Amino acid sequence: MNPLLDFTGLPKYNAIKPGHVNPAIDQLLAENQALVEQLVADPATPTWTGFIRPLDAGLEKLSRAWSQVNHLNYVVSSPELREAYNENLPKITQFYADLAQNLGLYAKYKALKSSDEWARLDSTQRKIIDDELRDFVLGGAELAEDKKVRFKILQEELANLSAKFGEHLLDATDAYSLYIDHAEDLDGLPSDSLAAAQAAAEVDGKTGYKLTLQIPSYLPVMQYCHNRTLRETLYHAFVTRASEFGPAELDNTPLIDQILALRTEEATLLGYTTYADVSLATKMAESPTQVMRFLRDLASKAKPFAQKDWDEVNAYARIELGIDKLEAWDTAYVSEKLREARYAFSDQEVKQYFPEPVVLDGLFKLLSTIYGVTIKADQAETWHKDAKFYRIEHQGQLIGQFYLDLYARTGKRGGAWMDDAISRVNKQDYIQTPVAYLVCNFSAPIGDKPALFTHDEVITLFHEAGHGLHHLMTHVSERPVSGINGVEWDAVELPSQFMENFCWEWDVLSQMTRHVDTGEILPRVLYDKMIAAKNFQSGMQFVRQLEFSLFDMQIHSGFTPGKGRTVMDILQDVRKEVAVVIPPEFNRFPQSFSHIFAGGYAAGYYSYKWAEVLSADAYAAFEENGILNPEIGRRFWHEILAVGGSRPALDSFKAFRGREPEIDALLRHNGMSEAA
Repeated sequence: MNPLLDFTGLPKYNAIKPGHVNPAIDQLLAENQALVEQLVADPATPTWTGFIRPLDAGLEKLSRAWSQVNHLNYVVSSPELREAYNENLPKITQFYADLAQNLGLYAKYKALKSSDEWARLDSTQRKIIDDELRDFVLGGAELAEDKKVRFKILQEELANLSAKFGEHLLDATDAYSLYIDHAEDLDGLPSDSLAAAQAAAEVDGKTGYKLTLQIPSYLPVMQYCHNRTLRETLYHAFVTRASEFGPAELDNTPLIDQILALRTEEATLLGYTTYADVSLATKMAESPTQVMRFLRDLASKAKPFAQKDWDEVNAYARIELGIDKLEAWDTAYVSEKLREARYAFSDQEVKQYFPEPVVLDGLFKLLSTIYGVTIKADQAETWHKDAKFYRIEHQGQLIGQFYLDLYARTGKRGGAWMDDAISRVNKQDYIQTPVAYLVCNFSAPIGDKPALFTHDEVITLFHEAGHGLHHLMTHVSERPVSGINGVEWDAVELPSQFMENFCWEWDVLSQMTRHVDTGEILPRVLYDKMIAAKNFQSGMQFVRQLEFSLFDMQIHSGFTPGKGRTVMDILQDVRKEVAVVIPPEFNRFPQSFSHIFAGGYAAGYYSYKWAEVLSADAYAAFEENGILNPEIGRRFWHEILAVGGSRPALDSFKAFRGREPEIDALLRHNGMSEAA
């Protein structure tokens, strides 16, 4: 049996081969096409049980199978798997484009809304139907026939270009390596990073040390290595990935212009002014103007703090390190030196207190305390020996399971993310529990020692865990709005950013730190230094995110490729407006901005800051009532996590907080208010 067609339980990762993809997807597409035709041809008035349920059951199988293919292509990419993925991506894209324009299906939804059954449906079911009706319009269902044809072509081309963008970035990252013969050239590099570089060289059959552009290799060099020339070399390689400075076949520059042009054409076909307007049609924000105003208001508050941060780094570089002109490849290094001098600790020192098993145990204890859930190791087939599997129980009942894949490796997409493998669904005779993927790119264990995480990596883990909990702790059993499904994109970061706050609490850290050699918990004096340094350069980090957000919104609202200005021109204008750190001219950040060109954040990157207002304000409820308060935790679960996309995110926030969101907590958490 084809493992991609087995829906009796968890994915069969030990059995899935690239050769399974084509026949499985072809069969599921044919089955769903036949199902749609059957439902559309049925003369009876559509009902929830007779129309919605069977349609969603068919679509769920297709979604689950493709999710496995998509996931494998991200975490264990190979030429054969990539070929199978790229061969089937156009089929998947065309199927959903056809579905969104199927007037017969559209008519069924409209008939259901105007039927007597509408009054008997609950609010969740009504929201699903309303969301579908909206998506039919956004999918081109009301377009003239000739425009429908063009719209479908655009959808397919955009899907292919986005996939190609991600492939170029992955290949450019994996292709680079730099071998260093002598340890003295890596002076300052932490011992574990040095050992990892030596081990990487040995794998290639070489002596010395191997450096790559994978974050666990790249970042320690930029942060600790005294060798300024080496930092410059690696920096140049990193910021020019997938650009005209490398192989032409991996250059993302033409893809960016094509993607933007096609998105603009798509918006025009739908009757919108810009693609940003299309993007915001399904989000909390009402217009590009409102988003720009929101971002610029934050910038006006944050930029003075950012400028102060930047002035301090430059002064320290000049006075203490003899660096008269601070270059981009110096910033992380000098910043780390300044932090060590000011707060008398380093990231490397803190890292020794965060071995992986202790961190995971601390995370699980936190969730047990505030939500009353239990997390245990579980059994499942995985795609790689490093991937683990867990189950979440509440009062002895299984509520969800998740895969955890923490380490960076060749063939794995960079960054960190959460995705859904299986959604919670009412199967009539039982409730199908949800399953999620949590993926990071941290340093792997070396020898007999466990992996050690920086505090930033711990924060990343908690962030992705927040996304996972949003999917796994849902109470909604209708798949289109269960878990993360159906949640407005600019609210989907609320649970993830909310979780980050716990990484700064003593009552949490004291339960999730043990020195890798001595076993002692994080000393209170070191914790106090971490807290004192918590907002170190927060102004610079804050405006950097605003820079990305404004750039994203501007290139998707009014910018036309090939009209005399480039995306780099737009980025430079944004930097002049909000940034304090201006990278060198050769920096090609857009060519690696996969969030908006190969992910779901196009004209939506602002969502991180938008949701951060919500998450900071939500966390303030814990600060006001006790950060480990199980009563507040249960309320957060039931009003935010449990409801998924079954109601508007603002309604969920107000149900939890009792009022509209306020910006004060965000500014305070970032040290940019008088209260801070």
